[in-house]
Amino acid sequence: MGTLRYVLVTPARNEERYIGLTLDSVIGQTHRPVKWVVVSDGSTDRTDEIVASRLRKNPWMDFVRMPEHRDRHFAAKVQCFNAGFTRLKDLDYDIVGSLDADISFEPDYFDFLLGKFEENPRLGVAGTPFVENGSHYDYRFTNIEHVSGACQLFRRKCFEEIGGYVPIRGGGIDWTAVTTARMKGWQTRTFTEKVCHHHRAMGTGNAGSMGAWFRHGKKDYFLGGHPVWQCFRMFYQMKNPPFVVGGLLLMLGYAWAGLSGMERPIPRDLMAFHRKEQIERLKRFLLGKAGE
Repeated sequence: MGTLRYVLVTPARNEERYIGLTLDSVIGQTHRPVKWVVVSDGSTDRTDEIVASRLRKNPWMDFVRMPEHRDRHFAAKVQCFNAGFTRLKDLDYDIVGSLDADISFEPDYFDFLLGKFEENPRLGVAGTPFVENGSHYDYRFTNIEHVSGACQLFRRKCFEEIGGYVPIRGGGIDWTAVTTARMKGWQTRTFTEKVCHHHRAMGTGNAGSMGAWFRHGKKDYFLGGHPVWQCFRMFYQMKNPPFVVGGLLLMLGYAWAGLSGMERPIPRDLMAFHRKEQIERLKRFLLGKAGE
């Protein structure tokens, strides 16, 4: 067991179906956090009740209840995270993590990730792939340096330097944090030796999977994605379920966002950094060097 101390924050909205899996995964860790704050984002189901059932026997856990609201948007996730993060301000810790309320993982999950921070002082953000329906991203196309928002661990100094999470209503909060960390000189990495299991299909919190692909395309645009990269992304997605349609919806969302003049909420320097990374990865793939 390593010497690094870590804390966790979990925003949760109407997660009664899966949050028990997340709770039991963290409680069962070989290396538990100093404190874990679960923040209910106005949940109207049994989420709060399920969390309360674990609080009594685990004094290192904490709970915050946010006011009820009708819509579900990504900026609210940042508000919840910040509400939980406030509860940690007087604690001594080295690593801070954001953890979704619909994932599960093995008992040595955090012990493994903390070991990576101990090995590399320049590692600012770390995580693992998330598995949905038995598969995860193809890392020829997905940057191994990106860390999924399902579980992101930040070195405390890195998190402070990037200014924490930036509220973006349309999404991309996790991506913005990790990419900003790299832009500021920190190393970020997804370690594929471990995985976490994501129990709700990504992007379906507000609608079905078809609508999710259209929203992914819109998000690719407003986060500054390069149009050439987006074309390759469209063709790649066409060979995966939902066949053809998913790729078309992805490109349609990107095109619609551009033609409608959708505002891009990220700084210009971050967008330029992002596009440069995409083109470099695309060149490596076309040259047969994707794994380098």
